[in-house]
Amino acid sequence: MEYFELLLLGLLVICGVSTCLTKNLLSSLVIFMAYSVIISIVWALLKAPDLAVTEAAVGAGISSILLFLTLRKLNNIRKEAEHEEKH
Repeated sequence: MEYFELLLLGLLVICGVSTCLTKNLLSSLVIFMAYSVIISIVWALLKAPDLAVTEAAVGAGISSILLFLTLRKLNNIRKEAEHEEKH
C-alpha cells in the first residue's frame, strides 16, 4: 500500500507541474482533470470519503466542464474575430 501512495504522490507532482508548463490549453485541462481524480483517490485513502466525492464531482466534473466550455467559447470568439478581419 505504501508504494501505491508514493506513486499517487509522484503522479500529483507530475500533473501539477505539467499543468503549469503545458502550452496547449486543452491538454492542460485534461491533465488538471487527472490531477483531480488522483487527489480524489488520495482523499479516499485518507478515509475522507466526503472530500473524495466532493473533489471528484467538483474538481474533475463541474469545474472541468466549465473550463472546457470556456475554451470552446474563446475559440469561437477567436474565429469570429478572424472572420471579421477578412471582411
